[in-house]
Parts: sequence; structure tokens; C-alpha cells
Amino acid sequence: MFQFRRRDLLAGWATAAAGWPLLPPAARAASGPSAGDGVVRFLPEMEQVARWIEETPSERIIEEAAARLHDGLPERLLVGGLFLAGIRSIKPRPVGFKFHAVMVIAAAHELSLDSAADERLLPFFWALSYFKACQAQDVREGDWTLQAVDEKALPPADQARGRFVEAMDAWDAAAADVAVAALARSASAAEIADLLWPYAIRDWRNIGHKAIFTSHALRTLDLIGWEHAEPVLRSLVFGLLDGGPSSSSEPYAASQELAAGIRPEWRAGTPAAAATTDLLETLREANPRDAAAAAAAALNAGVAAQSLWDAILLAGSELLIRKPFIITLHATTSASGVFDGFRRAGSDRTRLLCLLQGAAWLAMFRAGSGKLPPGPRIDSLEPAEQPPENPQAVFAGLRQDRPAAAAKVLAYARAGGQPAAFFRVARQLAVTRGSDPHDFKFPAAANEDVINASPAVRPLLLAASVYWLRDSNDAVSTVVERARAALAKT
Repeated sequence: MFQFRRRDLLAGWATAAAGWPLLPPAARAASGPSAGDGVVRFLPEMEQVARWIEETPSERIIEEAAARLHDGLPERLLVGGLFLAGIRSIKPRPVGFKFHAVMVIAAAHELSLDSAADERLLPFFWALSYFKACQAQDVREGDWTLQAVDEKALPPADQARGRFVEAMDAWDAAAADVAVAALARSASAAEIADLLWPYAIRDWRNIGHKAIFTSHALRTLDLIGWEHAEPVLRSLVFGLLDGGPSSSSEPYAASQELAAGIRPEWRAGTPAAAATTDLLETLREANPRDAAAAAAAALNAGVAAQSLWDAILLAGSELLIRKPFIITLHATTSASGVFDGFRRAGSDRTRLLCLLQGAAWLAMFRAGSGKLPPGPRIDSLEPAEQPPENPQAVFAGLRQDRPAAAAKVLAYARAGGQPAAFFRVARQLAVTRGSDPHDFKFPAAANEDVINASPAVRPLLLAASVYWLRDSNDAVSTVVERARAALAKT
């Protein structure tokens, strides 16, 4: 039986990168990679952008980007070059910490969509500044760089899938590297995503960041183009193989067994609010195996998968309400990531594994959060007597009394207030006042969760989101002020 060991919570965050091609720091020129140095190269349009991002000093990166955009640099190339610069220059082990420079790009894009036309690029200026800080940290920690793939070791296209599965099952990073490179050259995006997701959810290590990285990597490739997939997938696989088997990967075997016993007609289940309540109650107490077993039993009883996802999303948000800190935050964002895997995956087996592991992981997050205050139950939240006049009214002074803000939001939602209007304000505050990648990642994930939840659940998720959102009284980011000044000069 799974037993949570607290030391496994952060195990692997300092795991050595054995078996992965590394470029010694001395081999890198001070001005960046040069021809023949063994460093991975991107397609020419992205290589040029990634290079100047890597080479421009942090004190000039904002002004340089503003000048290039003024001279006609397309937004897609800026976003893609920044993403790929992180893929090449920042070690994806541990999957977290400085690697958020890569994982924040998809969220920055999501937030940009709600920005005013003259502020649409602000999230990417923040991401540029953050990349430079993470790049400097990577240099201090050993200057890791993704090398070019070993072309001679690539398996033939017709063997790539089998070699990839063998390597991933064996936690063999070197073999997986060449196998996924071969897949990138021969398989469809859908096939690759379906192969990746079981390994993304296999291991809870790094508090769910392996699933988060997978979701964000696939989303960003959809944005910049799958022709750039090979180095991204190699970085992703290296991150997924961080650490090897441990107690954080034990529940996966149970989920595999459970998935094999679920009725073939599970997709034709019936929505049931009572089943949502039952699974939510189970997730408050159960161990990972029992949590997954409860979800499997509900599917076999004819309950719709949507009703079970509602419970998983509610359980993650309830942890955040009871104890807002970095681990409970990731109970929500990792659940969102695994739910993305459920929606993206093509095979029933992968989709079922995502659902069962989503339930199991919530039990692991609860155990990993230490002693939880009694706190309110999310399904017992009470709305304020009067809804706010508009969403903006919720965010002034939000930090001083988050329970009161949650009550206002619940009243707002139940009075017919639109989640889209609420998140438009939340995302604008994240863009202008964000100081951490989670200020970007959380509202993007929370908005998506509300959209994908059942109508009766949406007001509760909306109310819970205020436990991590920005306050309108927070100071405007210095990066935003610098970017506005730079854009005004061009």
C-alpha cells in the first residue's frame, strides 16, 4: 500500500542528470552557442530570435525586444524564440523552480488574449525578464545546455514508438532522448501526445510539475508550430524521467489495474451531482489508491466522467482555501494540467489513467500539505448578502480578507455574474501586477477549470480562485513600467 513519505515531496528537485547529453560549461562561448559546439539548433527563423534573447544582457533585454518588435518582429517569433531559448538554456531538472521560465509561456499567452491592444505584449516582456534571471541561475548551477541529438543512435521510424515505450518504462534517459527525436520526425502530434501523457501522470514528484510541463509544452507547440517540436519533446522527456521510481510513482500501478477493469461504455455515463459530492468527500480522507478506486467504481456505476472531474477540481480548490501555499496551489494547477491530458488524449486507456491519477494525486497533495486547518468546505461556502456591483469591486483589498472576497464572488456568480468578466479583471491584474510565474499560471488554469466544470460547480471554483489572485491595490510591476517606457520610445 502507498505510504506518503514527506521526504519524497521535494525528492528529485536536486536529482543528478545522469544519462543525458550535457555540454560542459567551458565549451560555451561567453557570447552564446557557436557553430560546431554541439548545441542543439532550431529552425532558422527561431534560432535567430532565440540567440539574441540568450545573448542580450538582462539590463537591455526589454529595450531590445521593444526595438525589434517596432522594426517588424512578429509576435509568434518573439514567443517561440523565448520558449525555445528556455528549452535550450535551462535544465528541466527539477521540473519547477527556474524552469518556470519555460512553463510560464503558455500562461502568458492566455493572459495576453484578454489584454488591451496596447498591452497585449506585456506578459511576454515579463517572461523575457524572468527568463534572463533563470538563465543566470542556470549558469550559476552548472550552465546546462541541451545538445544536438545523436543522429547515429536514432531508431528507424517504424521502431520509434516501441523504443520510446521501452526507454520510458525503464527510466532510460539516453534511449528515450533518441526515441522521442525519431517520433518527432515521424509521428503525428496527436499520437505523440497520447504516448506522453501516461508518463506525465506516472510520477507526482515535483508536486505535479511533470504534468504541468507536458500540458504547457503541448499548448505552446500548438501556438508556435509543431515543426519546432523535436527539441521541446527532448527537454520534456528528460524532465519526465527525473528521479526514477519512488513512492510518488507507486499509485500509478494501481491506477493501471483499475483502468483495465472499467466498463467499455464508460463514456456514456450520466451526470450526477450526488456522485460529485461522494467523491469530494472521499478525497478529503482517502489514500491515493482508494481515491482512484472510488473514481473507478463511479465510472462502472454509470456516472459521467465530468461529474468526477468536478469533484477533483473542487477538492484541489478546497485545499487552497484551507491552507493557501505553494503545495495547495499546485493541487489546483496540476489537476488542471491532468484534466487537459484527459481532454487531449486519444485513447480510452490514457484518458482513464488521467482521471484515476487526478483523483490519486489529490490525496497525495492533501497528505503533502501537512496539518490542514479545519477551514470551510468548498461546497458549504456561503455567498455575501449582496453581490458586488461589478467584478472590479471584489479585487480592492482582496488580500486583507480573502474569505469575504470569496463570499462576494459567490454572490456575484449566483446572481448571474459572468466568469469571463471576472477573469478579465483577474488576468489584467496578473499582467500588470504579477511578480511570480504562478501569478500568471494560476489565473490561466483557474479560468479554464471554470469553463470546463459543470454549471453548478462553476460559482464555487470562481469563489475559491480569490485565494491566490492579485489585489488591485498591489503595486504595478517594475518590469511592466519598464516595458511601457520602452514601447513608448519606439
